[in-house]
Amino acid sequence: MEKDAEPRRRVEEKEGKGDEAKDGGLMGLAPTAEAKGFGNGFTLNWMNMRDAYTGRILWEQNCWIDMYDREIEAHVPETILSCKAVSREVNFSSRDQLESLRLEQQILLHDKPFEEWRFTFGFVVPGSTNTWQQVIEAADNMIPASVLSGNVVIETAFYDAATLIARCRVRVFYDHPC
Repeated sequence: MEKDAEPRRRVEEKEGKGDEAKDGGLMGLAPTAEAKGFGNGFTLNWMNMRDAYTGRILWEQNCWIDMYDREIEAHVPETILSCKAVSREVNFSSRDQLESLRLEQQILLHDKPFEEWRFTFGFVVPGSTNTWQQVIEAADNMIPASVLSGNVVIETAFYDAATLIARCRVRVFYDHPC
């Protein structure tokens, strides 16, 4: 979270390193040849979100093939908004060595900036698969799912230090259980 921003959530990171084995645009691979090479060798394998206190998986996505080509949708159960903290795990692979992997996320509500989150993973071994976990604590006063659903977009930019690798957009829908 940006230091000047009004505190809405506290964000913590936990690194799970070692499971070895268009700037100016909203989505896509980065513009330089070097960055495109990194972007083409960087794959998001899966992501899940859990209740951080119980460990119960609330949402998971295993297909991120076209995440750089179009805005994708995430349908998350609205019960996630009642969690005091959510753990997000991201599993990714990198063909190339990355000196300082980091991501910046801008949360938009009704197309206006609402929050900004920054996470640093650090060094990535070439040819490795890694799992990265962050814990996000909820705000004291959550906005209702009826206001958020379909109106929240998470813009994520992946960097190796200052070099943009790729950018993607996810529109979040909070689904009511049947």
